[in-house]
Amino acid sequence: MKKWFFSGLLLAFTAVFGWTQTATDSLAADHPENSLLWEISGKDLSTPSYLYGTIHMIDKDDFFLTASAKEAFKTAQRITFEINLEEMNSLGAQFSLLMKAFMDGGVTLKSLLSPEDYKLVDAHFQEMGLPLFLFERVKPMFLTVLAGDMSPEDYQAGEVVSYEMEFAKMAEGQDKEMAGLETIEFQMSMFDSIPYSVQAEMLVETIKADDSGDDQVDQMVEMYKRQDLQGLAKMISSEDSGFAEYEELLLVNRNKNWIPLMGAMMLEKPTFFAVGAGHLPGEYGVIELLRREGYTLRPLKS
Repeated sequence: MKKWFFSGLLLAFTAVFGWTQTATDSLAADHPENSLLWEISGKDLSTPSYLYGTIHMIDKDDFFLTASAKEAFKTAQRITFEINLEEMNSLGAQFSLLMKAFMDGGVTLKSLLSPEDYKLVDAHFQEMGLPLFLFERVKPMFLTVLAGDMSPEDYQAGEVVSYEMEFAKMAEGQDKEMAGLETIEFQMSMFDSIPYSVQAEMLVETIKADDSGDDQVDQMVEMYKRQDLQGLAKMISSEDSGFAEYEELLLVNRNKNWIPLMGAMMLEKPTFFAVGAGHLPGEYGVIELLRREGYTLRPLKS
């Protein structure tokens, strides 16, 4: 468990966008495009590869993996994540992540929040046994991870499961190669494109939702368990979420960048791609973008 802790921290960091979306009415769960697992074939591939939509953090009691997903994983020769989780276990990567946790230019959390909101955040962290003055210069995005319902501490305690971590352990056990579509440096720079003020707003909204017993996380998890990709897509793109304007940065551009990398990897050997489920559906989702390149994608739900 300790070996993968920093990888779990990063995954929690990338997952915070999922926890702050506003739920909307989803499409029917039996929609033909609603599957977490997809077979990729056709074009110039002699052997199929697979695409799996993950949820980065989930309660251990809600975790599931279908027989078809296990079989697809077993047949693949390489497991590819958004970032290579093996690299996150190096001291250099861990140090780099910690150094990027602090705001530039002497900005403090107190300068980003109203007195009322700062008091709310302070009370929340005091309740957690974490004096807020210790985190004044930490980027609000990192604080959102610590403040949420599913934190790295929950993962370390075994109360929360990460699909990526489980796949990484399976890959180790089956002696499979692991790879990534992005670097840790790229992901950190991407999140740095979001103003500190917006990150601070996200922190406050996360705490308000947590304190009020908001069920948005539960709604998202239920959609995930139903493999309702269309419903998840609507949550992510909801204008009410406050982060719809960053959808192109966080999803669309990244999806487009992944397609040629995925094509090259699939040509080399059968690959199992495990990326956040929010990347799969939609006009600019990975499924549709791969189809435009001439690949055949087939849902494998059971």
